Amino acid sequence: MSSILCFGEALIDFHAQPQGGAGQPPAFVPFAGGAPANVAVAAARLGAQARFAGMLARDMFGDFLLKSLTELGVGTDDIARTDEARTALAFVAHDDKGDRSFSFYRPPAADLLFRPEHFRKEAFDDIAIFHVCSNSLTEAAIAATTVEGMRRARAAGALVSFDMNLRPALWPHDEAPLPRLWETLHEADVIKLSAEEFAFIHAGAGSDDAVLERLWRGKARLLLVTDGAEPMRWFSRGARGTLEGYHVEAVDTTAAGDAFVGGLLARLATEGVTPERFDALIADERRLVDLIRFAAACGAITATRKGSFTAIPDQAEVKAFMEKHA
Repeated sequence: MSSILCFGEALIDFHAQPQGGAGQPPAFVPFAGGAPANVAVAAARLGAQARFAGMLARDMFGDFLLKSLTELGVGTDDIARTDEARTALAFVAHDDKGDRSFSFYRPPAADLLFRPEHFRKEAFDDIAIFHVCSNSLTEAAIAATTVEGMRRARAAGALVSFDMNLRPALWPHDEAPLPRLWETLHEADVIKLSAEEFAFIHAGAGSDDAVLERLWRGKARLLLVTDGAEPMRWFSRGARGTLEGYHVEAVDTTAAGDAFVGGLLARLATEGVTPERFDALIADERRLVDLIRFAAACGAITATRKGSFTAIPDQAEVKAFMEKHA
């Protein structure tokens, strides 16, 4: 089976814990995380071969991330290490619906220092899918590396996936995200956006159809738009539809979107979907809906648990969940 290669940041999510009592200081517990790293973990947990590519610091948190990825079955041969910066940190708070807010300590951070020469010569051999998100677009050099990776993957015959996962707080105040976002959107075959991100890229474009017309000018063939507990929307060049999600009691949505993407990519990889066969899958609406429902189940289960890597389900859990909610 060809592998899924996820590129970008791995970081430490410090999750806020309930107050122990009056006068007690707030407590935060560290979890291994980072959007593309979460996707790699999800794909591996769901039976796909998954690898992570990125730069980890030579510090205690970098060691923890490497150990966590390895223990969960993610290939780490494409990881580089550096002494030039430390691991990025994210402090995560949750509201009563499980929705999260972030306070980032990045930059500087090790993940921003990965460059094209850090990709192994063999990195793109025999990969089915290359996946990225926008947190590796926030500075010019790492953005250029991300797009270069997407282009190398396509040249090697892989599908290219992009989950925007936009975190405005990570972008410099004088940097407008949209130009880099659109460059990256035009390089991807499969795109996943939240409803808020779909609205964000509407800036200056107008209607949904105008945004889609601009999107289809690039290489995109499938767009998925999630909206929490609201129905999901999907768009291809020739069709569109909506799909009800699973209603669960969310406690932590930090990695839910990443688990959704990991589920989607795992199914594509394990079913042997190639760029040449991808259009046929999209045209088969019944098969496409089945794939999206599987991805949605992965995200729904993850939202009911606390953590990042640790919240993501395995294949047996997803199967049992889908049978229960049939």
